[in-house]
Amino acid sequence: MSQPMSPPAILCITLNPTLDLSNDVTRIVPTHKMRVRNQRQEVGGGGVNVARLIAEMGGEADVAVLSGGATGTILVEALRALPLGLHIFPIKGSVRIAFMVHEDESGLEYRFVPEGPAVSPLEVEPVMDLVGERRWAYVVASGSLPRGVSSDTYARMARLTAANGGRFVLDASGEALSAAIAEGGIFLFKPSLSELERLVGHGLDIETAAAFAADLVARGVTRYVALTLGEEGALLVGPEGRLLMPAIRVTVRSAVGAGDSFVGAIVWALSKGQDIREAFRFGLAAGAAAVMTEGTELCQRADILKLYGDACAARHEEQAAAWLASA
Repeated sequence: MSQPMSPPAILCITLNPTLDLSNDVTRIVPTHKMRVRNQRQEVGGGGVNVARLIAEMGGEADVAVLSGGATGTILVEALRALPLGLHIFPIKGSVRIAFMVHEDESGLEYRFVPEGPAVSPLEVEPVMDLVGERRWAYVVASGSLPRGVSSDTYARMARLTAANGGRFVLDASGEALSAAIAEGGIFLFKPSLSELERLVGHGLDIETAAAFAADLVARGVTRYVALTLGEEGALLVGPEGRLLMPAIRVTVRSAVGAGDSFVGAIVWALSKGQDIREAFRFGLAAGAAAVMTEGTELCQRADILKLYGDACAARHEEQAAAWLASA
């Protein structure tokens, strides 16, 4: 009797994790003491959020984090309560605390994210060993690099993943992104429009952004680019062409975790055998579902499936021609 196939192995990497605190306040004013309420605490950082989304969708994911200090103890305890495979690597520094405040009167959200601890190259090497020691179907590197870590860290991870026959998914910015783009070997690259503009050094509209993404694909830097456009939706560019999907209109409560949810849903759908177009639609639905939740709370599976069914699947035939058009 044949054995059931095990799910594809997904490793989500967070080198600069956070404890995310979110609060509500009536009005933000300078100098005065403001009493906040509805404080919520979640574990965060790009890779952690991606793994949480995959788990929420019923998938399986491992998460690798650097953790230290008293805040690291809290982080690890919270992670152990989640249905994730854990790889905890100790550092001397303390895990950072990010702080978000929602102002009731304006509806605006203020986010304060510290740079985090300095990390030595030796403290990162065990993570590299984890990436290279087995064949991960997907390695997702998401979020900022800690201070002291070489800018080519994600580029090295892409190289190790490709050498083992896996797919490397990148959501980063700044020097770490530039180094990874120079190296290539990426399966999926998820920038926002502003991140892409910083990469090229000037402003972009949708057409020029699509042309730049198509050039990355043509040169073999990445197989796919999933570009998030905020209220304009998202654009998928690959060797088959391009697909522009409009944003799903929902009531926005918080933007925290929307990009990570977008990436997580794409990887989850791909791991379940969906083609890239359907995975992209799941990503769009997850990003919309994420902004419906308050503070640092991630989206709910039921919301993702409903948004996918209502707003994405119904436009399948309408959008198919755009995907087949030449990039």
